[in-house]
Order: sequence, then C-alpha cells, then structure tokens
Amino acid sequence: MVVIRLARGGAKGRPFFNIVVADKRERRDGRFIERIGFYNPIAVEGEEGLRIAQDRLTYWRSVGAQPSPTVERLIKQAAAKAA
Repeated sequence: MVVIRLARGGAKGRPFFNIVVADKRERRDGRFIERIGFYNPIAVEGEEGLRIAQDRLTYWRSVGAQPSPTVERLIKQAAAKAA
C-alpha cells in the first residue's frame, strides 16, 4: 500500500519534516517515491512553515494513496490557509 506521511529531518531539537509518498513497508526516513511538500513546526513568523504541492497530492490520492492522520491534519490546515 502507498501512504502519504512525514519523514523527519533536521537536527536534534530542531525538527523538519518532508511530506513524502512512500510504500507502507519502508522505514519512516527510508526510501520514498516522491517528495510533495514540507512541514516546519518551529517556523518563525516570516518563514514558510507548510507547503504541499496540491496537484501531486490530488494525483496520489486519486490512485489510492492514504494519508497518515498527521498529514490529513496538515492538508486541512493548508487548505484553510489557502482559502
């Protein structure tokens, strides 16, 4: 099964997450199919904290990829920010 989930990066105490499309069996930070965005939970006011490529998200959902609960929350947050 293909999932849309977060892959952690950044230093200790300074998390940064890539939003990736990956096979469910791969490790959290392992091999992925495509990177479709990022999430920076500690972004300050002037920085961009969340970016998702909506066209790629729509494509992957149309072919059956399931977002994780956290990514689902971030998708709703990005949609609210865009509106």
